[in-house]
Amino acid sequence: MSFDNEAIIRKAYQVAEEQDVAGWIAAFTEDGTFTDESIPHTYRGPKELGLTVEVYAKAFPDMHRELHTVYTVGDIVIVQLSLQGTHTGPLELPSGTVPPTGKRMDAPCCDVFELVDGKIKRFDCYAEGSVIARQLGLA
Repeated sequence: MSFDNEAIIRKAYQVAEEQDVAGWIAAFTEDGTFTDESIPHTYRGPKELGLTVEVYAKAFPDMHRELHTVYTVGDIVIVQLSLQGTHTGPLELPSGTVPPTGKRMDAPCCDVFELVDGKIKRFDCYAEGSVIARQLGLA
């Protein structure tokens, strides 16, 4: 059975934008992972994967992921994008909470996905943390 991996990933971004936590979790395999390399922290399985959508939706209610280029090689999908949003809520990170700054971010990011049977097994997010910190006035 073949899958349209680009369409699957585009749908996952749409689900995240809609802040559909259950839909986001359902996009992953049971043992799926999401590593935010800018923190760095890995979220594992259904109990943790939903946190990523909740945390960023709370901190950036207007969060938008502007997709620029999508590359698909077999079961690997690489996306160049920009993370855009206004920091109006607390950003709860494993290292602590960043209070709202009211500032806008528009930061480059590269996401790498590995899919298995039409679901995300591994998602590595390489958000440009130094750009985000500077734009939010944290650095």
